[in-house]
Amino acid sequence: MAQKIKILLVDDHPLVREWLTNLINQQPDFQVCDETGDAADALRLIAIVKPDIAIVDISLARGSGIELIKDIKASQFDVAVLVLSMHDEMLYAERALRAGAGGYIMKSEATKKVVQAIRRVLDGEIYVSEKITALLAQKFLAGKSGHAAPITQLSDRELEVFQLLGRGYNTRQIADHLRVGFKTIQGYSARIKVKLNLTTATELLREAVRWHEEENSGRRV
Repeated sequence: MAQKIKILLVDDHPLVREWLTNLINQQPDFQVCDETGDAADALRLIAIVKPDIAIVDISLARGSGIELIKDIKASQFDVAVLVLSMHDEMLYAERALRAGAGGYIMKSEATKKVVQAIRRVLDGEIYVSEKITALLAQKFLAGKSGHAAPITQLSDRELEVFQLLGRGYNTRQIADHLRVGFKTIQGYSARIKVKLNLTTATELLREAVRWHEEENSGRRV
């Protein structure tokens, strides 16, 4: 009997992990080998269970999906990565691919597309939506991003901080969540204000909350 492909689930929502487990284990050649909602725990599990592919969300209980992907690649684990998230692919897909993911798919996609994405990434191919494929092609041909929205100027880490501010985290809570120092988060916040042309902490918080609400209103969960 052929050995099954081992899949690690990294998502901070237990119901999503349960849905994915049921979906994946229905495939005759797939098997969920473990699951977690924590970035650091995901690295530990990868070293132990040695999955063939990790399915990673952008937002995790502790840490960040984007940073986790970077850590996986830096650690040179022989594991493919597919991002499955409810976050807007127009903002996050390219970041995930740059970090080392093999694909990006929205949670709102049909279940058959999730399986298709897993297989595509396991085959060493890139999986993104047609919309993202066209966008990346345009950027490649242009050789630059053009007149991009200010939010796209934020680094991966700055975007994480901005997102957490919008979710109601204070500076200390963000530092704890991302496992960095308090002053480090203050530095990120200062750079975010410059890039978004904001002056005060109040303006930053207001803009972060507004952006977070707009992003949530556009989600198709």
